[in-house]
Amino acid sequence: MSPLGWPKSRRLPDSKRFGACYDQGRKLFTRHFVLFYLKRDEAEGSLRLGLTVSRKVGRAVWRNRVRRVLREFFRLHQSMIDRPIDIVVVPKRNLDPKSIDMALVEQEFLPALTRLDREMAGGMSDARSPC
Repeated sequence: MSPLGWPKSRRLPDSKRFGACYDQGRKLFTRHFVLFYLKRDEAEGSLRLGLTVSRKVGRAVWRNRVRRVLREFFRLHQSMIDRPIDIVVVPKRNLDPKSIDMALVEQEFLPALTRLDREMAGGMSDARSPC
């Protein structure tokens, strides 16, 4: 498989895992998104991504666009995090789905992923402050 592929093993499998991220995980805030992340106990494995885009974001066309752009960002930048971690991304209400593009997502997520990787490598400091 290509190193830029996104196999099924990189997806969050079920609502149980989503719930674990929400309940036991930590939060990282950006301007338009909230990232819930939880380190897995598995020795092997890598990033698994889950997306929660509710109807508050807009109609189905816009929700699907948000999902596509987010998946593409994580597919292209998956090498930034090589640790066994589950991430759930939730857009905030202030996100205008018509204006979302790769530049906006990169601007928000590159610093957030760098910070997340630093926290996973070192200790878990308080991740509730905005980045």
